[in-house]
Amino acid sequence: MDNVLNVATFYLLHVALTAGLFCVFGMVIAACNKMFYSGLGSRSTLVCYITGFIGTPIHELAHALMCLIFGHKIKEIKLFQINSADGVLGYVNHTYNPRNVYQRAGNFFIGIAPVLVGFLILTGLFYLLMPDIFSACVHEVETVNWSGGVSGFFDILSDLFGLLFECFTMWQWWVFVLIGSFIALHMTLSKADWDGALSGIVLYLVLFAAIDIIVALISMDAMNEMTAGILTFAVFVMYFGVIFIVLILCLTLIRFILRKVFRSR
Repeated sequence: MDNVLNVATFYLLHVALTAGLFCVFGMVIAACNKMFYSGLGSRSTLVCYITGFIGTPIHELAHALMCLIFGHKIKEIKLFQINSADGVLGYVNHTYNPRNVYQRAGNFFIGIAPVLVGFLILTGLFYLLMPDIFSACVHEVETVNWSGGVSGFFDILSDLFGLLFECFTMWQWWVFVLIGSFIALHMTLSKADWDGALSGIVLYLVLFAAIDIIVALISMDAMNEMTAGILTFAVFVMYFGVIFIVLILCLTLIRFILRKVFRSR
């Protein structure tokens, strides 16, 4: 009975630190983006187009990439468009075989693809622009002892942010912030994205449960190692997810200050 409870606890933790994190960040980023654009008034469309020149193609290519990975057929793709009748900046139309379990489970990843791929791109950008800081961050995470569970999770996050903001005087840091902001402002998941993700979430949960059960049957040591890997993954997701949110909030603050300055004149 204890083993069953342990496996169930591990399973809930694994789901929360994978699918749960991406869904939460998807909703929080959407709320932050809405707050940013809502304060721009008539200029919101222009700003959306300017930032969308980079952010929208990445958003749509993320969907397309996951379509290819999970065997969906892409019927039509539009990476960036302006002045569309419905205001949509881009889209990916795709089809799949609903009887194919793999393709149905892929709906979840296709739906959240902009958030998932956005994190990966930000990670790659961080590595290319600031390799020394990136290596230091990786070293910090690798030295964490996860034997105590999630204790120390937020301590390591604060250490990572300390390393990142030590280099704010470097031009590479500002390039990272600028490109990251353009990506973050177009990571918002549409209703169609959420509907697609939800259509595949049940199969995702079932498959993850099967994996956890198989690993637990091999040994609980293997389960502990798997959990340590997921915790490490979750640290990076939290790290870059918070970076995205901070970037959007900083842009919102700058927009608010500039608006006040121009109004005072």
